[in-house]
Amino acid sequence: MGRADARRAQAQESRRAAKSGGIRRLFTWKKLLGTFFGIVLLGMGAFGALYLYVDVPAANAMAERQSNVYKYSDGTVLARTGKGVNRQIVDLDEVPKKVQHAFVAAENKTFYKDQGVDLKGTTRGVLNTLSGKGKQGGSTITQQYVKNYYLTQAPTVSRKLQELVISLKIDQQMSKDEILAGYINTAYYGRGASGIQAAAQAYYGIDAKDLNVSQGAYLASVLQAPSQYDWNSATDTGKKLVKERWAYTLRNMVEMDWLTESEKAKLEFPVPQKPKPAAGMEGQTGYLVEAANKELEKQGVSAADREAGGWTFTLTVDKKRQQALEKAVDDQLESKLDREGNKVDATVQAGATSVDPKTGKVVALYGGEDYIKHYISNATRQDYQPASTFKPLVLASALENESETQDGSLIGLNTVYDGTSKRPVVGSDTPFAPQNQDDRSYGPISVQKAMNSSVNSVFAQMIVDVTPAKAKETALALGVPDKNFPERPAVTLGTMNASTWDMAGVYATLDNHGQKVTPHILQSAEHRDRTVNPEKPKREQAISRASADTVTKALTGVVDAGSGGAANSPAYDAAAKTGTSEDNKSAWFAGYTPELTTVVALFGEGDGGRKQVSLTGTANSGRASGSGFPARIWADYTLGALGGGSGKTFDLQDVERGEVPAPPTPSDTPSEEPSESEEPTPSDTPSQTPSETPSETPTTPAPPTISPPATTPPTSPEIPPLPGDDDGQPGERPGGNGAAQQ
Repeated sequence: MGRADARRAQAQESRRAAKSGGIRRLFTWKKLLGTFFGIVLLGMGAFGALYLYVDVPAANAMAERQSNVYKYSDGTVLARTGKGVNRQIVDLDEVPKKVQHAFVAAENKTFYKDQGVDLKGTTRGVLNTLSGKGKQGGSTITQQYVKNYYLTQAPTVSRKLQELVISLKIDQQMSKDEILAGYINTAYYGRGASGIQAAAQAYYGIDAKDLNVSQGAYLASVLQAPSQYDWNSATDTGKKLVKERWAYTLRNMVEMDWLTESEKAKLEFPVPQKPKPAAGMEGQTGYLVEAANKELEKQGVSAADREAGGWTFTLTVDKKRQQALEKAVDDQLESKLDREGNKVDATVQAGATSVDPKTGKVVALYGGEDYIKHYISNATRQDYQPASTFKPLVLASALENESETQDGSLIGLNTVYDGTSKRPVVGSDTPFAPQNQDDRSYGPISVQKAMNSSVNSVFAQMIVDVTPAKAKETALALGVPDKNFPERPAVTLGTMNASTWDMAGVYATLDNHGQKVTPHILQSAEHRDRTVNPEKPKREQAISRASADTVTKALTGVVDAGSGGAANSPAYDAAAKTGTSEDNKSAWFAGYTPELTTVVALFGEGDGGRKQVSLTGTANSGRASGSGFPARIWADYTLGALGGGSGKTFDLQDVERGEVPAPPTPSDTPSEEPSESEEPTPSDTPSQTPSETPSETPTTPAPPTISPPATTPPTSPEIPPLPGDDDGQPGERPGGNGAAQQ
């Protein structure tokens, strides 16, 4: 290296050293510590100023509480709630000691030792509020009491900081017993109950002084999520979570030496009594208000927020259409039932949901005979099977996936299947051989005609051709809930669980050319302090327009020449599907016009809602199939809701006709007419009235559109077909990896 190079290297090293020294001088430990302590002192000073500035306010005085108003879409009043506060203050010494401890164990184990605040939890809550993640748990009992009694439920940073300061002051001014008493007397427990006395009455029909430790632990647990954890309206997940919360509370009591392990072991989960609806919720009003409240929860308006009062909730429900739906149920069903003198009639429950297929707005809803008499909403309950209303979704999946039959034919409306009753499916690892309605065999039959007559054997084979996994994927995309939904051939008969609300969304999506429709009932929520704008549902394409329109074409055939004949009218263009679940426990009619989608269902409910029973014998009419009462209710309502009819017709594009193999030689051509041995015997003849009987009868189609069925293996003695019900719905054989869901 030359001298010049050495000098350059030395100069560069000097510059690096100077730069490094400058950084070290800038960020010395003394300066870093000084900066840190400066920030801490500024924060302490700011907090000190805040502490001095924020006074303990007067109580948020429930005397100023306002009622909530629920309105129809046209602005007319549907209901007023919360005119008074369901609260009765009780002294803490009236509450059993173990029940007091249950609340502390559930919410704040350090309550008797802390200074009234949880800085970590409060900081987390503030950060989540700032980042838009919503509310976050972690507050102490003192903080929750302050929020309930002095402040509001608004999830703002300023409210959270006020809560922190006031809690510190309250902890200094009041005893722990006074704070605990204030907390349990102001907290909201659900069922319209504020305070432990009202909660004890609402959940167990007793006074707070008579609560046992198990009941107290439940009430302490339900505070975390009153709507989700109310046992009588909770989902399976909600029930699981509240049981876990109850057990967690008891474990904490043992840990704190407030309960012995042997005492805990003897305790059983205290299932609460059925709720008693509030006055003014009679008829359909309570069902509508309940549906709106559930949607409010999803939109971030909690039960506690709502119960604070002062809200105006406008629903999407059309008053005239709501009245038309109620009248249709009364005229076509209730007027024909003898609920007092007929044991079957006493078990019949009707439910319906009607949706605008363009917007998803719920324009009418029928939850049951009377909210006061029947608390469970039949419109939103998900404990029954949608039955054969699921078959169009199997076709939709076949079209969407361009599925082929076992002989390689593209599936469409003209594709021919073997409609033999009890025919074992081909190509499935799970044996399945469903019986058609009345054990009727159709021989070679097109998909269109199979849809008209709801031929089980055809759709059992079709779901195998599509694969149950792909059919489920399509169904979930359309809006079917993932409840008891195994990927097996039997689901082609609708053996999962769904509500009329769910299926209305599914069929509205088909009506809307495959663009996803999500039913919603909340139009707006306004308060003097805030306005909640409901989230607009996403408008993604669930399936292609061609697939959706092809299914609609198939379903117009069900109305024109199939099991949906009761809804056939020159007053409107309609598409629909009937369904009757196993043992006739539910009966469905899901249909739509270009302007309106409505799903009507009947449910056989026994033992106070704890048991599903058969509808057979309803109004002394034999089988209560989907083509009977549900179809007639649908037709009556639709005519009224459309003001006597509509001239609009379905705008269908790219309808898939499907492929049909070349016809066989005449000598080999099978006839679609049943042979003498295939004719139904007198005992197999359908017992429905003509309006309930599918008008479709097998006929011999023209040669170009017929082909022999796929090779059908003989029925194996190892796979005995199961007897069917009204729609011929059996379950899979127990040896075939699963039985139908009951």
